[in-house]
Amino acid sequence: MKTRIQELRKERRISQEELAAAVGVTRQTITSLECEKYTASLVLAYKISKYFGLTIEEVFDFESEL
Repeated sequence: MKTRIQELRKERRISQEELAAAVGVTRQTITSLECEKYTASLVLAYKISKYFGLTIEEVFDFESEL
C-alpha cells in the first residue's frame, strides 16, 4: 500500500526512530511501511495519521488496493 509517511517525516524532520517510538512500533516497521512491504493495521494507520494531524486517507492510499 502506498503511503506518504516518508514524505511527511522528511517535511517535519522526524526520523524513523522518532515516529516508531511515538506510535509504538519498531523502526523496521516504519521502513517496511515506507517501502510498501507491509500494510498497516487500522489501529496503526490511525496512530500514524493522528501523529501527523491528518486523516488516514491523507496518509494512506487505499485506491491502490482496489
